[in-house]
Amino acid sequence: MRAVFLDFGTVSNGDLDTGPLERVLPGLVIHEQTRSDHVGTRVAGFEVVLANKAIIDGATIARNSTLRLIALTATGVDNVDIAAARAAGIAVCNLHDYCTPSVVQHVFAMLLALTHRLHDYEQLVHTGGWEQAGQFSTFPYPIRELQGHLFGIVGHGTLGRAVARIAECFGMRVVVANRPGGAPVEGRMDLDALLPQVDVLSLHCPLTDATRGLISAARLAQMKPDAVLINTARGALVDAAALARALKAGRLGGAGVDVLEREPPPPGHPLLDPSVPNLIVTPHVAWAAREARQRCLDELALNVAAFLEGQARGRVC
Repeated sequence: MRAVFLDFGTVSNGDLDTGPLERVLPGLVIHEQTRSDHVGTRVAGFEVVLANKAIIDGATIARNSTLRLIALTATGVDNVDIAAARAAGIAVCNLHDYCTPSVVQHVFAMLLALTHRLHDYEQLVHTGGWEQAGQFSTFPYPIRELQGHLFGIVGHGTLGRAVARIAECFGMRVVVANRPGGAPVEGRMDLDALLPQVDVLSLHCPLTDATRGLISAARLAQMKPDAVLINTARGALVDAAALARALKAGRLGGAGVDVLEREPPPPGHPLLDPSVPNLIVTPHVAWAAREARQRCLDELALNVAAFLEGQARGRVC
């Protein structure tokens, strides 16, 4: 089958082995990036389209009668018109669990940096504060232990469960929130009941109508003034402007954010304001350990191979 990869550069930094993928799809055409207005042209005539974030809408699907498979290098499928693909008999497959270790590490890298105020102490050293302290140690910024504190999780799938296990290794008490918009589950708490109690809240739920804007200004106001929010899920789960205001006002202890509602962010985004304290923003890289990205390509190859053999591995539709 003729195949094209629309945005390989969003997965590889020139450091991955494409062999398994090219053995499944000999002659694979690879583009580092594809502008949205070029997608239609680059998809034309191909039977298999590989993509990460390139948008494959209903119009593109309708114009390409040769298309048989859209294989994604991501868990989310919101960049594909699933209904149009299903109506056209086009299979769509995504990936599962390829980046769990990387994301878990990122969650705790941000959490530990915030609770140990690593950036503040690094700056203190570089600006001469330690030299001028007059004693062996100086600790003007409060450092917090995690042991014994409450770790709240929204989204208890593979990622949420993996994060919970590490939180427990730190001696934290883990409580899972009921699924937003879903039925209550025994042993879990409603989010609004959980928020006033959490010391750390970590988001691992998908973006849906029920979760968009989930962490609003009102919900941020329910949290303790020293609580920490971690978001490695989807940017639109959190009201970014409200989060910036809460941090500036000292009504939240810190936040680690790896995802924004628009990526890359526009100029003037509230969470890019350097005056916002106790905030770490990273450019959607929680998933991006080299091992995870290689696993992503390897899993993609397995999904395509399964499709060619008439199997449904990783299939959405």
